[in-house]
Amino acid sequence: MARTSPDTVPYRPKAGEIPTQPGVYRFRDATGRVLYVGKAQNLRARLSNYFAPLRSLHERTRRMVTTAASVEWTVVGSDVEALQLEYTWIKEFDPPFNVKFRDDKTYPFMAITLADEAPRVIVTRNTRIPGARYFGPYPKIWAVRETIELMVKAFPIRTCSDSSYKKAMESGRPCFPGQIGRCGGRARTR
Repeated sequence: MARTSPDTVPYRPKAGEIPTQPGVYRFRDATGRVLYVGKAQNLRARLSNYFAPLRSLHERTRRMVTTAASVEWTVVGSDVEALQLEYTWIKEFDPPFNVKFRDDKTYPFMAITLADEAPRVIVTRNTRIPGARYFGPYPKIWAVRETIELMVKAFPIRTCSDSSYKKAMESGRPCFPGQIGRCGGRARTR
């Protein structure tokens, strides 16, 4: 461990010990409970912010850093992998100092409703749709929409709402996205 002063924490990693790759880090208290989970494109650069002089830290950050007894990190291959691992660990450990991801409103998912008669692809923050398969989370909603746009071009998959699909099936006429060639759940002719 590095030498400490009254304005640093005793578990501060040695200089050069923290890798510069993308990753996810966890602060733990003396009992091993995870207090905070974060991600970084450059772990060394991000974690060095927590080990600045204590008096310079925001009050909440200072409280977390002084409550913690250790920090650990996991290197991953990309920022997207870091985002996914961070999300998974926040859900798993429910760290008291994390405020992001307390509900599912932060990052969107792409879901395919495999349990439906005609599977549908949607952008959603709801991860409890029965029979759905989820992909994500995505850091930006436009990334999900671009992915869905490419999927629709390659695969005949439904994009219309359940009510539009039901109406199309009853009438025998395709839904609006189906009329313009952007929905694979076209109504069957009677």
